[in-house]
Amino acid sequence: MNPPSTQQTAPAPRFIDRLEHDDFLRLEHAAYLKGLLKPFKGKGELEVWASQCESLREGMIALAQRLLAQATAYPFSLLPVVLAQQSTGAGTALRWRNADRSAMGVALWSRLIAQPATPLPLVHDLFALEQERITLNMQISVLHTLARQARDAAEKFAHAEAAYQQRVDRRASTPDRSPQR
Repeated sequence: MNPPSTQQTAPAPRFIDRLEHDDFLRLEHAAYLKGLLKPFKGKGELEVWASQCESLREGMIALAQRLLAQATAYPFSLLPVVLAQQSTGAGTALRWRNADRSAMGVALWSRLIAQPATPLPLVHDLFALEQERITLNMQISVLHTLARQARDAAEKFAHAEAAYQQRVDRRASTPDRSPQR
C-alpha cells in the first residue's frame, strides 16, 4: 500500500475552463507518433507525416488561443501580469508579461501568486493557467520539431534518390566493363 500523498490537490479553478480530454479527441486520433515509428519508403511519406504534424500543431495553437481568451478576460484583465501570445519559430507560445509590456517570463507569474494582494481563488486559477501554458507550449514545440525533422529527412531522401538515380542512369548508358567470370 502506498503512503498517502502529502501534497494537497488544488481546488478547481473558478474563472477558467480547464482543457479536458474531449478537447484533444479530434487531435488525438490523427496519425502522430504512430506515424513516426514505421519504415518510411520515400520522400512522399515523410512529407505527408510532416503535414500531419503541422496540422496537429495548428490544432494545439487553436487550443492555446482558446485558453488565452479566458486568461485575458475578467478578472484576469485586472491583474498587473497577463498571459500573452508570442510569435515564435514554432508558430506561437504563451508567455507571462507585465501589462505594460516591460518584462516577460514565468518569474512574473511566481511573484504574482506569491503576493498577498492576489486573492486565493485567483491563485488557484493562475496555477491552472500555468499548468495549461506549460503543457500547450511543450506540445506545440514538439510537433513543430517533428514536422521540421520530417521535412529535413524528406529533403535528404530526395538528395539520396537523385544521387542513386544519376549513378544507375550512368551505368545504363555505358557498356558493362565489369570482369566476366
